[in-house]
Amino acid sequence: MTFETILLTGSSGMIGTALAERLRSEGYDVTGVDIAPNPWSDELDAATEIVDLREKSALKRLPSHFDAIIHLGAHARVHQLVERPELAMENMTMTFNLLEFARENGISNFLFASSREVYGNTNRIVYDESATYADTSESPYTASKIGGESMVTAYSQCYDMTATIVRFSNVYGRYDTADRVVPLFIARCHEDLDLTVYGANKVLDFTYIDDCIDGLYKIIEQQHKVENTTLNIASGQGTSLLELAEQVNDLTPGDSDVLVEPTRMGEVSRYVADIERAKRILDYDPQFSFSEGIDEAVTWYLERPSMLEQIPFS
Repeated sequence: MTFETILLTGSSGMIGTALAERLRSEGYDVTGVDIAPNPWSDELDAATEIVDLREKSALKRLPSHFDAIIHLGAHARVHQLVERPELAMENMTMTFNLLEFARENGISNFLFASSREVYGNTNRIVYDESATYADTSESPYTASKIGGESMVTAYSQCYDMTATIVRFSNVYGRYDTADRVVPLFIARCHEDLDLTVYGANKVLDFTYIDDCIDGLYKIIEQQHKVENTTLNIASGQGTSLLELAEQVNDLTPGDSDVLVEPTRMGEVSRYVADIERAKRILDYDPQFSFSEGIDEAVTWYLERPSMLEQIPFS
């Protein structure tokens, strides 16, 4: 292993929980950091520091012996940040505070979780890692990720720190009770409520959680290959929101009506990840087709109806 002790932010969230489980099972020493306890695992909760990363002084309560920081923590709901742009500034503040924590404590490896939103809306559908520009930024969330990427890159240049930037796309699966589109559609179908698709022609790259975690694990295990590199970690396949709604409808007992509304302000409308770089460097190979992943996700939630009750019907 390139490093053994890891500080993982956002560790109580979907990706953070699944990644912490994988890393700990492989022998890594993982300390989680989150503003909330881990609701999924007593073992992970016991290894979680409750810290508000927006407050730089709060980070002083953390141990400082880590080989690497994996920064997943963020306000990640695009439309929410359109309505509350101050949350985008909080994303920037959290990233800055962690970079300073790394610099001051000699932590030389930093992995930053970014988003497909940095690519914006252009005439393209498939995007490789070079296709992002600040002038395509369409939402405060996008700006917070572009700014975060720039800050992480600057620290890697100035302070003898290696950085890896990972761009995710619509990760879905277990451990998610937010109103993201996949759990939201499952919850609404479970209650026979209408599904609203924002954008009749919207096509996105949906990534099943296990493929996301496999990509992250390969990055960590082969960190020397991806120092100061940006990677798309996604499925490499596009699926329309209408297809998603229809498939969830078919897999749940109810029969929801599907309504179509215009796409919402600030959201990317057509995106498929070019994952050739991750395949070439890391031998990254997503295993779940969209149909297989959605089937796994629906089964997980239907077996845990109490999880569906926690999803806000926004």
